[in-house]
Amino acid sequence: MKNSLIVNIADMKVSANKEDIIVTYSLGSCVAIVLYEPVKKLGGMIHIMLPDSTIERDSKINPYKYVDTGVPVLFKTLLQMGATRSNIITKVIGGSSVMDKHKFFNIGERNYVAVRKILWRNNILIKGEDVGGSKSRTVRLEMATGKVTVSNANQEYEV
Repeated sequence: MKNSLIVNIADMKVSANKEDIIVTYSLGSCVAIVLYEPVKKLGGMIHIMLPDSTIERDSKINPYKYVDTGVPVLFKTLLQMGATRSNIITKVIGGSSVMDKHKFFNIGERNYVAVRKILWRNNILIKGEDVGGSKSRTVRLEMATGKVTVSNANQEYEV
């Protein structure tokens, strides 16, 4: 029996349980970063809303809300759980313009660019991605296999 761990907006889940499936729904301009360590079968997912935490004036920010704070927390958490950095597989999904068809705010694109920059600065390659466009996505990470599937109203596919 599979256990679903739901990642809400501005949220993160990690697991080392092979029975778990980590899932996030309705990913539009937000970006999901999925990490999986296949040797130890550790993984996690974060559902990020915005690229940069410097817009936040509150000292008690939610680090999962922003690329610049959330991505490091996800990596550090998996490393603390015993993941080996060189084994971690990184996938990025989302960054669409669902609510911004005229690309006035470009939140999806800005989120994706921020993710690329932080990963590049840390010498982390993206193994798979499904970004941009104008569709909403649901993302699932199967902990037993590391399989990442994306679905929307029309199709389901592996990234």
